[in-house]
Amino acid sequence: MQFPESWLREFCNPPLSTQELADTLTMAGLEVEELRPVAPPFSKIVVGEIKEAVQHPDADRLRVCQVDVGQGSLLNIVCGAPNARVGIKVPCALVGAQLPPGDDGKPFLIKVGKLRGVESQGMLCSARELKLSEDHGGLLELDASAPVGQDIRAHLNLDDTLFTLKLTPNLAHCLSVYGIARELAALTGAPLQQPSFPVVQPQLDDRLPVKVSAPDLCGRFSGRVVRNVNTRAATPQWMLDRLARCGQRGVSPLVDISNYVMFEFGRPSHIFDLDKIHGALDVRWGRAGESLKLLNGNTITVDDKVGVIADDTQVESLAGIMGGDATAVSDDTNHIYIEAAFWWPKAVAGRSRRYNFSTDAGHRFERGVDPSLTVEHIERITQLVIDICGTPETACGPMDDQQVNLPQPQPVTLRVARAAKVIGMPLTQAQCAAALRGLGLAVQEGDGTLTVVPPSYRFDITIEEDLIEEVARMVGYNNLPTTPPLAPITPKLPPEATRSPFAVRRQLASLGYQETINFSFVEERWEHELAANPTPIKLLNPIASQMSVMRSTLLGSLLQVLKFNLDRRAERVRVFEVGRVFLRDATVQNTDTTVEGFHQPMRVAGVAYGANDMLQWGRKQQAIDFFDVKGDVEALLAPRSATFEAATHPAMHPGRCARVLMGGRAIGFVGELHPKWRQSWDLPQAPVLFELELDGVLQRDVPQFRSVARHQAVERDLAVVVAERVTHADIMAAVRQAVPGALLREAVLFDVYRPKALRAGEVAPMGALAAGEKSLAVRLKLGSDEATLTEAEIESAVQAVVDSLVRHTGAKLRA
Repeated sequence: MQFPESWLREFCNPPLSTQELADTLTMAGLEVEELRPVAPPFSKIVVGEIKEAVQHPDADRLRVCQVDVGQGSLLNIVCGAPNARVGIKVPCALVGAQLPPGDDGKPFLIKVGKLRGVESQGMLCSARELKLSEDHGGLLELDASAPVGQDIRAHLNLDDTLFTLKLTPNLAHCLSVYGIARELAALTGAPLQQPSFPVVQPQLDDRLPVKVSAPDLCGRFSGRVVRNVNTRAATPQWMLDRLARCGQRGVSPLVDISNYVMFEFGRPSHIFDLDKIHGALDVRWGRAGESLKLLNGNTITVDDKVGVIADDTQVESLAGIMGGDATAVSDDTNHIYIEAAFWWPKAVAGRSRRYNFSTDAGHRFERGVDPSLTVEHIERITQLVIDICGTPETACGPMDDQQVNLPQPQPVTLRVARAAKVIGMPLTQAQCAAALRGLGLAVQEGDGTLTVVPPSYRFDITIEEDLIEEVARMVGYNNLPTTPPLAPITPKLPPEATRSPFAVRRQLASLGYQETINFSFVEERWEHELAANPTPIKLLNPIASQMSVMRSTLLGSLLQVLKFNLDRRAERVRVFEVGRVFLRDATVQNTDTTVEGFHQPMRVAGVAYGANDMLQWGRKQQAIDFFDVKGDVEALLAPRSATFEAATHPAMHPGRCARVLMGGRAIGFVGELHPKWRQSWDLPQAPVLFELELDGVLQRDVPQFRSVARHQAVERDLAVVVAERVTHADIMAAVRQAVPGALLREAVLFDVYRPKALRAGEVAPMGALAAGEKSLAVRLKLGSDEATLTEAEIESAVQAVVDSLVRHTGAKLRA
């Protein structure tokens, strides 16, 4: 909500500075988001009248003007504006004037100068040069009644401030200048200027027949006919200025009048071209297949969930949101119908979002607009129409007011003791009553209670807590005491054998990954394909049709981020996310942190795509592969050691996927994206993914002291031939079982050899490996803390390893 301070002070003018006024509103819950001057600083610019304008002798596009600025003698000013002509009044910058700063940030100083040999004693200004608008079509033409020589800041009321309020949905009664003034009067005690709505006497008996067929859509419908108006009249400058300062551009006089009253009193209304209405109006719910071309140019299709105003032949308006193009007023309009209605908030809420736009009217009606003043506001609009667009033949018909289903406010009771407990400060019944009465609420006092029947413009007062909030706002949030908590505070220290999620994020960032944050609701297709989840958890009210289910895996969100980056020509992408997933689990019960039937664990997942390293001279560029990301997972889990075993996952390549185990417990998967999903996502190369349980990643070993070895270790290499099915994990397990941990310091697989496939008719050489076999070379590092190992001890340990390999893996020493 944006409005000028001067307009607010016409209704309520407390003795406060601009900043104090803003602070008062903010501390009452009406947050002032921004204070901005109407115009930037400039000086010595006055109202000037062009008395003479002749062609420049040496320039086709320049005119030499004689300008009266109220100083007795005329100023000689050279001007290039196309609208510089005799008789108009425009802003004139005198010699010594400072114009607003330009793009370089420096103010522009006006001096006596010469343009093509003719002296210029000032400058005639456009609105753009004064930074009042972006209009650069010519000089800013002022009203003919502007006093010559008056400072332009005083004439245009430029020493004003624009207030921008960030209102919460419960403050619908503050979506107007008068509504904010009403709050300000309650907060400061300053008098409130009550508006008056003189009745415009009808001169005609003309009525437009209206039927309200949907009382659950429209509770009150008021309107009147006005004939013989001049729609070609100009909107007064004062009205255009106020609309502009509310962020609304001028359109036409009738539309401007309707918008003006909306900002003034919070009442959206609509003006129809009476001659374009066919027969009577029917206020009803839409019907399937009906279409409507709106004032914004969009053509929409309505259904029985959307309210409309229709005539005998077609739909004319989207109820409470926007009028239709078919009955829009234009320069050829002669007769009009002014409408103001009360639309039930639930009947308007969310309807405009179905069509991907929003309006000021819909914003107000879906929060609640006072149903008691439709007639009075039509009287206000009628009088403005007569004043601005009236002709000697202008005449209006009687008011037609149908009250079919008005809201019935229910009494709400406030317990003073309860208010004092919630607010956290001692309060008397008199204080609470004064605060509520100051807001214009009728209060009935009881024994320690206050009962209020909410006025028609307060849709937010329905329960006791609403009244407590009103009392707190009137007291002022800045006046509430600071009370320390009485509960004992006991520090909760995390176990030393864990680390924080932030440490996990930092570790992944150090590995070259960038963090992403995504929605927890995703496309249903992702769940079917990437998680093999046939019954994902569906949302009752998704924010978008393609985000209809809760995710049970983070991989879909990360692939979407990858696709987004690849579409923008990113060549190397490494991203991760730490987030929550949602799984069905009948064993979960309702607690403070859980929801019955749903398990919501945290996971960490990542995607790597492109080259395994940045482009450089010292290393040949290679595409990322399974082992690169496996190494990242090992680094993430360090110093704990994970084991990996071949596995399958719906999102991953069946032959390039591994389950990650920590202490024998599976905590996630790592693998290359499945070829069919790579094809469906249209990815040039396969990314490698991982997804791990965050709880498993947070675990870490507590550091333990170990002295530096006193005796030198010895190394022995073994080459064994094993079947292709034998894994690295099988080999390492057999080695560790053979040698005590104190003796075996390290075992590393450093070579893998597979024979080349033989061509047809080719004979394998003597001693060659058979088909389905491979050779693995393992380096053993042996040592003792007690003494240097003897050759017999070394040979015994090596033989024990060989025996264990033979026994557990079927290995044989390679010749």
